[in-house]
Amino acid sequence: MKGISEPPAASSLPGAPKVRSRPSPAEHVSTARTVLFVPGNRRDRFQRALTAGADLVVVDLEDAVPPQDKDAARRAGEVLVRNGTPVAFRINDPTTPRGLGDITALARASGGRPVTLMVPKAENPHLLQAVHDDLPAGSALIALIESAVGVLDVRSLASVPGVARLAFGHLDLSAQLGVDPDEETVLASARFAVLTASVAAGIATPIDGVCVAVRDREKILSDTRRSLRAGFTAKLCIHPDQIEPVHAALAPGPDELEWARRVVDTMSEHDVGVVAGRMVDRPVYLQARAIVARASRADHEHRDALRDDEERN
Repeated sequence: MKGISEPPAASSLPGAPKVRSRPSPAEHVSTARTVLFVPGNRRDRFQRALTAGADLVVVDLEDAVPPQDKDAARRAGEVLVRNGTPVAFRINDPTTPRGLGDITALARASGGRPVTLMVPKAENPHLLQAVHDDLPAGSALIALIESAVGVLDVRSLASVPGVARLAFGHLDLSAQLGVDPDEETVLASARFAVLTASVAAGIATPIDGVCVAVRDREKILSDTRRSLRAGFTAKLCIHPDQIEPVHAALAPGPDELEWARRVVDTMSEHDVGVVAGRMVDRPVYLQARAIVARASRADHEHRDALRDDEERN
């Protein structure tokens, strides 16, 4: 496209890991632990975002882009889609001409291949369905719950076909409600609503909002652990330096993993058992199995990173 050079696909970027097998958009979204935003008007940051180790990169066409750069950001997004770069896009409000234009442009650029869109301020399930209907088959949506209406209607939003996962925009919601976003108890009921809606709809557990600390590792760790306690198994990220501590906080510790493995081993042969002096049954078994799965994912990513380092060297 005139005025924009073609950015390379992620696998051809210097230092990028080799592409092994590409999951479907829904699988990609559902298994992500870290979801990294990169402004759509900052093409100079695309390479770092794509090679920073995030599970999913979201090219932001909305909040991070000033009005005068919106057209350029959309054109850059179209190029990424045509190249098959495995990213998602946070579009502008789909009730506006700008948002509708984002949907049309990205769908057209895909050439019929599925795309992944994050829909901001999700409040209307019929609108979400209309967005998904305008995309190629196999496309996936992330519904961003960041308003009072969105929280109150979250079960309907989670149940829309094509919605692969919910994300919780606690900063915008806090601003609307006039509450402190860092006070854990204030938004606990909203987080619980987002979590239960996800589980009831049979989709992946939700993605929690960003930690505003960019390089304060302890703050990022504690914020992510709070998310995990609330049942959220992924985080939105605004800087590559947040990725490693988020992954570290989401991985189970040695004692927790040892307990979980003992529970899984015990329950593989019995309906009810005793581990470490405590009775365990099927609900406890399911919890333990989820912990083992998180550990397996972390170990898999670690081995992939080591293999990528060997390939680069």
